[in-house]
Amino acid sequence: MAIFLLVIGLLLFVSLVVVHEWGHFIAARRGGVEVEEFGIGFPPMAWSKKLKSGLLLSINWLPLGGFVKLKGENDSATSKGSFGAAPLKTKVKIMLAGVGMNLLTAFILLTFLALIGIPKILEGQYTVASDTKVIRNDVLIGNVSEDSPAGKAGLQLQDRVVEIAAANDVQKIANAEQLPEVTKKFAGKDVSITIVRNGTQQQVPAKLRTVSEVEASKNTDNPKGYLGISPQEYTIQRSTWSAPIVAAGLIKQFTEATLKGLGGLVANLFRGNGSEATKQVSGPVGIFVILKDGSLLGFEFILMIIAIISLTLAIMNALPIPALDGGRLFVTLLFRVMKKPLTKDMEEKIHGSGFAVLMLLFVIITIVDVKRFF
Repeated sequence: MAIFLLVIGLLLFVSLVVVHEWGHFIAARRGGVEVEEFGIGFPPMAWSKKLKSGLLLSINWLPLGGFVKLKGENDSATSKGSFGAAPLKTKVKIMLAGVGMNLLTAFILLTFLALIGIPKILEGQYTVASDTKVIRNDVLIGNVSEDSPAGKAGLQLQDRVVEIAAANDVQKIANAEQLPEVTKKFAGKDVSITIVRNGTQQQVPAKLRTVSEVEASKNTDNPKGYLGISPQEYTIQRSTWSAPIVAAGLIKQFTEATLKGLGGLVANLFRGNGSEATKQVSGPVGIFVILKDGSLLGFEFILMIIAIISLTLAIMNALPIPALDGGRLFVTLLFRVMKKPLTKDMEEKIHGSGFAVLMLLFVIITIVDVKRFF
């Protein structure tokens, strides 16, 4: 099941790129601008097919997004059907259409999730209290201490703890607060821990530490628990009539969190703290790992991650970063305000430099992700 959900997650991730570029494609066609190529990923090209309409479909090797190649893509082009010859209003629509599609996708996914059950991943995550019901609350293992009863028993990260039993005394674990209470109650005893791992329930035997061991460790630099794990809760809550409101509230909340994170990233870069800055971002490798780990939590978590990525794509592409949609729009409007012609050579230098910087960041982030996760 986990592998199936991982594949679904990866397909949905690729679909976000398709949705984004589809927005540009539709806006261009409606604005009378000819589309020459619809590409997924960036060149070099891996596969292509030319349709009867003349549109070239391509899949490319660099998994950094996608593109639509328009006729006369530079602002100064004048030939009929070219992007440059289109009115400014049409150009703005084309450049922002991808952002709009990703934003709409995030809203639809979050609304759907609110209706079926949405994971709680933020402290104070937005919801309408009067229309919110917790439908699932799992206690997961967030950390396993070295040389602990849990480590010796083979417990792993993200195992779901269902119950702990000593002889005929069975204690259900309904929340994270119960776990230390139960392990203290069974201190020093042989217990059977019922967990769910990869969708399969199993019993794991363990011998808990004694009260004297735990108490003695409190006076050291390495305090110990009876079992030796740090629990975390995975909560899913559902709404009904307020689902669209919850989706809008979450978009606002996640947008604020994203912009705050970007602010911290930029601040670290200006301080020369590049290693700290790279920890705040992830590339395709990091996204793969997140989806792989998230597949163990279920379909709802995968959809939540996809919705957040879609929103992040909208935010990033709206920012005035050269080579991205917002950057192209910013440069176009800036030259209009300055009342100067935006030549093809100038436009290519600006966005070409931006693209080169993005490629360099991609390489650095990929290297960091590989070191971080493998």
